[in-house]
Amino acid sequence: MTERHRDARDGHEHRRTTGGPGEPPPADPRDTLRHAWDDLVSTARRTVADGLVVGTSGNVSVRVGDTVLVTPTGVPYDRLTPDDITGVDLDGRQVLGSLRPTSELPMHLAVYGATGTRAVVHTHAPHATAVSLLVHELPLVHYMAAALGGPVRVAPYAAYGTPELAENTLRALAGRTACLLRNHGTIAHGASLDQAYDRTAQLEWMCRVWLLSSSVPGLTPALLSPAQLEEAGERLRGYGQQT
Repeated sequence: MTERHRDARDGHEHRRTTGGPGEPPPADPRDTLRHAWDDLVSTARRTVADGLVVGTSGNVSVRVGDTVLVTPTGVPYDRLTPDDITGVDLDGRQVLGSLRPTSELPMHLAVYGATGTRAVVHTHAPHATAVSLLVHELPLVHYMAAALGGPVRVAPYAAYGTPELAENTLRALAGRTACLLRNHGTIAHGASLDQAYDRTAQLEWMCRVWLLSSSVPGLTPALLSPAQLEEAGERLRGYGQQT
């Protein structure tokens, strides 16, 4: 609806648009960023609680408009407060906070630049990291690989925080929502922090299953065929509550 008001500065009457009856007021961008930061910190703490990272290893980010909120480098997640909000623009220039962003910022920004994703979770999950030392691709031990876009690749090793690691990661993520990083860990992305985290946890579980099954002397794990994985992918597209 349109409302009239008189501006005390010039005495003229102006029109302004407000929400109609029952309509919520426009969201304050600052509140949106604060809520996103709270969710990011909760997700980062969850990676520690679930044993996917140790200490300050790993990092989490979420995109809000043209701002990417990221965990700061070297700060334990249980010490992060609302005042520690850390954000950069899509070119990596810091626009929020005084703490330095994660050293893996180039990898996060590369994923945002190449995909339409909204959240990225990077961990040093132990079973996934172990698998990254052994194979170039996680064997098809379970149909949930289809939920990650297909067979999960291993990105070649490069030093952390480097453009080379970001480039290797993007190649391994082509057509996928998660990959392993050789001698390093995992990275997964999604439309939300919850989805990116769930994909991370699913990948760690599949890696654990493969390590357990392949460690039995005299037996070889049975693997799915590409056709079986494709069938599972079709079925998964209709899984859950449809809205």
